Amino acid sequence: MGSLKEELLKPIWHAFTALDVDRSGKVSKSQLKVLSHNLCTLLNVPHDPVALEEHFRDDDEGPVSNQGYMPYLNRFILEKVQGNFDKVEFNKMCWTLCAKKNLPKSTLLLTDDDAFKVWVIFNFLSEDKYPLTIVPEEIEYLLKKLAEAMGSGWHQEQFEHYKISLDANREGLSAWELIELIGSGQFSKGMDRQTVSMAINEVFNELILDVLKQGYMWKKGHRRKNWTERWFLLKPNVISYYVSEDLKDKRGDIVLDDSCSVEALPDKDGKKCLFLIKNLEKCFEISASDKKKKQEWIQAIQTTVNLLRLGEPPLHKEARQKRKALRQKLQAEQEELERQMRELQVANENKQKELETVRKQLEEAATRASEEEKKRLKTQMELQDRFSLELEREKLVRQQMEEQVAQKSSELEQYLQRVRELEEMYNQLQEALEEEKQARQDEETVRRLQARLLEEESTKRAELEKWHLEQQQTIQMTEAEKQELENERMIKEHALQVAMQQLEQLELERKQALEQYEGVKKKLELAANNTRSWKDKVAHHEGLIRLIEPGSKNPNFITNWGPAAFTDAELEQRQKSWKGKRSSPDQ
Repeated sequence: MGSLKEELLKPIWHAFTALDVDRSGKVSKSQLKVLSHNLCTLLNVPHDPVALEEHFRDDDEGPVSNQGYMPYLNRFILEKVQGNFDKVEFNKMCWTLCAKKNLPKSTLLLTDDDAFKVWVIFNFLSEDKYPLTIVPEEIEYLLKKLAEAMGSGWHQEQFEHYKISLDANREGLSAWELIELIGSGQFSKGMDRQTVSMAINEVFNELILDVLKQGYMWKKGHRRKNWTERWFLLKPNVISYYVSEDLKDKRGDIVLDDSCSVEALPDKDGKKCLFLIKNLEKCFEISASDKKKKQEWIQAIQTTVNLLRLGEPPLHKEARQKRKALRQKLQAEQEELERQMRELQVANENKQKELETVRKQLEEAATRASEEEKKRLKTQMELQDRFSLELEREKLVRQQMEEQVAQKSSELEQYLQRVRELEEMYNQLQEALEEEKQARQDEETVRRLQARLLEEESTKRAELEKWHLEQQQTIQMTEAEKQELENERMIKEHALQVAMQQLEQLELERKQALEQYEGVKKKLELAANNTRSWKDKVAHHEGLIRLIEPGSKNPNFITNWGPAAFTDAELEQRQKSWKGKRSSPDQ
């Protein structure tokens, strides 16, 4: 029922489109009422004017669109169609509404009846999408069928060029473009109008009227057993036979079902090319014109019976369904491929975006890296400059240090020379101190001796006074000795003063040497801070310097002239010596 409904909708769509004069997609209600009435009449559907009036109420103003008309068409007309109607008359009614408006005005090789049949074939082969179009594959199929019916060869290259010339944005041709294509004679060159018309009629009978095979054959009668020539039409479930090919006088039908069979018969009764058709009711003996026709009819009938047994449609409908299924499959694959392509394109775009993002990131990273490299190079240059300056400064400092080291070395040499001089001065000072010590010891001895002498003198002074007179001579001699001793003492005192001056000079020199030593020590400490390597040498040389220690701290003998140059022990020893000398002249 679904396929019949789709088959009926296509001519109705043409009729509705033809009624849409201003191409607004809407048709007036009065025209739709007339169209609906005609459809009910031709399709043998009971006409319900009440339902029609209810659907198109007067309060529903304005024209009705295709979408608005479809619910009524489906519910009250198409769903009630049983299939017992004349397809040709139904198509002619729809053709009458649309042909005058859309049929090409140019001169065609087709008659109006041929154009009508092409239009019906178009509705049969077109896709189930609106607006209706016929795809190039179905165009090729139809043109091949026409070429086969005309007995002309098929030119595939010519059709391929035609396919290329079609607009790539269009899926196929409309009905009127197909009529113009066939009527132009582009694919039927060399054929007259009658041949083209016969080919269209043959294809129309096969595709639309389901005439699987037709032709004249002889049939044997059941009563009189005579042979009569009849025009046979093979359809999916019946073989009809007529007096002639104009189909005006139908003589009977041979009903085909799954129990039917066909078999070849031997020649008899002067008839050749015989075959037998059996069904549940009768057996029919048929005689073909030649063996080829006989074999074609037997094969066609057997194929039809096999299809009935399998419950499958006729070959041309099955082929159309297969082509349609293949196109749908290819379209689904194409859509799937397009979807995958879109997904791939989206993925590619996303990938491109990601790559662009990555590229930008890489560019940014490269820019940052370049900037970092520039900064690094700048920093490196700055560091190199700084290192160069530091190196120059280090070189300068090193040069200065070398100069200082050289200077310090020179100063050290001078210092060592000064130390050696100081050591020599120290040795000389030691010798002077030894001499001074010896002189002091001598002076102490003299002082002790003087002290003893004074004691002796004081002791003897009384004796001398007692014996003053007696010892004048002795006194004179003593005065002379005293004068000598005084002279000697004056000489020694003068020598002592000279020694004291020398001692003071040595003490002054010693202080100056100590001051020089302190200055040299400060310089050595400063040099030790700058150059640690000198510390051991300086420490070693510092060990050579010894301070001059003061002399003995024994109490000195005090005379009338000041501190004596000798001690009491020395004075006693000198007194003993003098006494020994005095006693020597007396004796």
